[in-house]
Amino acid sequence: MQQENNSSKPPVCVTGATGFIATHLISQLLGKGYHVRGTVRSVANKEKLKYLTDLDPTGTHLHLVEADLLQNGSFDEAVKGCEFVLHTASPYVLNVKDPYKDLVQPAVEGTRSVLESCAKAGTVKRVVVTSSMAAVTDSPENDYVYTEFDWNKESSLTRNPYYYSKVLAEKEAWKFVEEMPADKRFTLVTINPFVVLGPEHNPQAVNSSNSIIKDMLSGKYPGIMDLAWGMVDVRDVAAAHILVMENRDAIGRFLVCNKTLTMKEIIEVLKPQFDATYHLPKINLSCGVGSLLVKTASYFEEKGTGQYLRTNLGKFCKYDTSKIQKLGLQYTPIEKTLIDTSNDLIAKGHVSPPAKK
Repeated sequence: MQQENNSSKPPVCVTGATGFIATHLISQLLGKGYHVRGTVRSVANKEKLKYLTDLDPTGTHLHLVEADLLQNGSFDEAVKGCEFVLHTASPYVLNVKDPYKDLVQPAVEGTRSVLESCAKAGTVKRVVVTSSMAAVTDSPENDYVYTEFDWNKESSLTRNPYYYSKVLAEKEAWKFVEEMPADKRFTLVTINPFVVLGPEHNPQAVNSSNSIIKDMLSGKYPGIMDLAWGMVDVRDVAAAHILVMENRDAIGRFLVCNKTLTMKEIIEVLKPQFDATYHLPKINLSCGVGSLLVKTASYFEEKGTGQYLRTNLGKFCKYDTSKIQKLGLQYTPIEKTLIDTSNDLIAKGHVSPPAKK
């Protein structure tokens, strides 16, 4: 992976190449014949990156470059000569010690750093930023249908700070492009997915969204809570990035989500195949008294987890994703996504059957 293949076709840069969405994105780009330049924090540990380099068995289409979100100019080499840059790198964690330092700073400054490098390169025509439904809402109104025009106005450093970091990072991106000279401006598109599930390329990692399924199978949840998640397959999210990258008519923000399922509905999908062996929740805590117990217990959870529970109990998000579907995105059946995710977690040893008594 030391030598980059010289091709008449400019490479596509993918930031945060080791990430959950990024690895699927790279896999699909390679499958379409693109040469990909992916950024990683370090290229020193080749064994640690093997799951990524294995995506390109010939070693001719994927080139890894070191870059740091908080180091100005570190993306210069990565985006040099590229027409398309797909910026996926951003921290995702609910519980942090310092919300600004751990979430907001890398998300906002990292986005700005990448865009500055794109502007400096002079060859970039389009940047696709992986944003989130977190930039749209952090506590959805049950009777409202969310669209690309909606912005999360509730999150802050003290309330759902991860969501806040996604709002600020995306707004920073739009502000940066708007302030560029018109004759040098590249187009910006954002992909705003909800909970992203699916198989992992990295055998050691469990994506934060996949942890929802892992925790259901492992018996971590005390019962069936009044929670619902808008869900989408990671393979569909990767395909959406490429659709808006390749389509010149794609502008603005694109909500990408397949279906909202309650915790009870997710368990009903998983039960036939996994209930006999794993710890799927059974106690109903989605009624009035149950929800009151969950809300009370949330104050004894880590701060980020507790805030999430209190702002999302009883919420059922509705959204309009027709904009991305008009470009040709077809969603994977959500049942397949849930089963594939579960089987992958089990196959990689992240979920084990309970010990026999």
